[in-house]
Amino acid sequence: MMEIEIRINEDEEDVEDVEVLDFIFNGLPRQLYTRHNHFDTLDDAAFRRRFRLSRACVLDLLISIERELEFPSDMNNAVSPMNQILTCLRVFSTGGHLQNIADFMGMHLSTVSRIVKRVSEAIARLYRQHIKFPSTNDEMSENQRNFFSISGFPKVVGAIDCTHVKIQSPGGVDGEIYRNRKQYFSINTQVICDANLKIMNVVARWPGSAHDSNIFNHSRIKDDFEDNVYPNCLLLGDSGYANGKYLVTPLLNPRTPPEQLYNESHIRTRNVIERCFGVLKRRFPILAYGCRLKVDTCLIIIVAASVLHNLALRHNDNVPPPLPELVNEEQLERLIQDGQIVAPGDIRNRRHVDGTRDFLIQNYFGNL
Repeated sequence: MMEIEIRINEDEEDVEDVEVLDFIFNGLPRQLYTRHNHFDTLDDAAFRRRFRLSRACVLDLLISIERELEFPSDMNNAVSPMNQILTCLRVFSTGGHLQNIADFMGMHLSTVSRIVKRVSEAIARLYRQHIKFPSTNDEMSENQRNFFSISGFPKVVGAIDCTHVKIQSPGGVDGEIYRNRKQYFSINTQVICDANLKIMNVVARWPGSAHDSNIFNHSRIKDDFEDNVYPNCLLLGDSGYANGKYLVTPLLNPRTPPEQLYNESHIRTRNVIERCFGVLKRRFPILAYGCRLKVDTCLIIIVAASVLHNLALRHNDNVPPPLPELVNEEQLERLIQDGQIVAPGDIRNRRHVDGTRDFLIQNYFGNL
């Protein structure tokens, strides 16, 4: 009996030795994942809630970037372009940990990480097709009419402001320059939108400590206005910008009825940019909750989300869908408000740098 037990133990040890040797020479056994076909299995409402875009919008996006996402073959269980897009949209829609996204899509964590960057870059390359300033007189006139219909403010072609997109600490020697005035790390993103909330210009490369007016002063759009590319056109900004001949700001202390009327019309008209930020961050909560990825990838995601925002508007998808189950509505609203950091007033705003604002008050709002 003892001899039989010893022989069995020796056989078990031999089996374990074989398994150890197999692991050493061949590595871990390959794990195959079952990919979920969410595009076909979810109904329209559930699909839009989980991926923040309608099916028609996603199909339009697929046509634009499918060639860039396709692999040469289907070997090694290659991820289809549609599943790559849905994986990226799921990250945008929750801002959650990549492991949760991997479990939801039926992929490995590292696969999700690579897909997010790959798809975001492909979407961001559509920038010139979907994000552009009006270039013809007819387009400028249409923008001005749309803004005028809001509260009677003339000549406005766009509303400008900055919003903070939260990121994790980048570390390193220059990490602290990303800390903003509310003491969290962020990217200060400049956006110009029209009266229909369509984004016409986005600058996403400045750290959270950068002042709004400094971002504008170093932007290409300012050079275009300086070169009179957009004649007889105005931008509306808050008191964080310097008042000038093409960017007008509210009065700090309005006294006369025309000045009060000017401020009231200015605030109502410029409100579109605040609404634009709200719609953008409610559609893609990752911009409010924060990107837990490398800074370079975060910059790409901001531009990609802006492109998708305009694509959704083109499909008449103006209202963000209900929030995903992983997102807390009250917390999201608080984070959106935290992103709207009012920049310190520009000292040049207190002086009459140019007569545009005075001219509007005296010759337009003074005659109403």
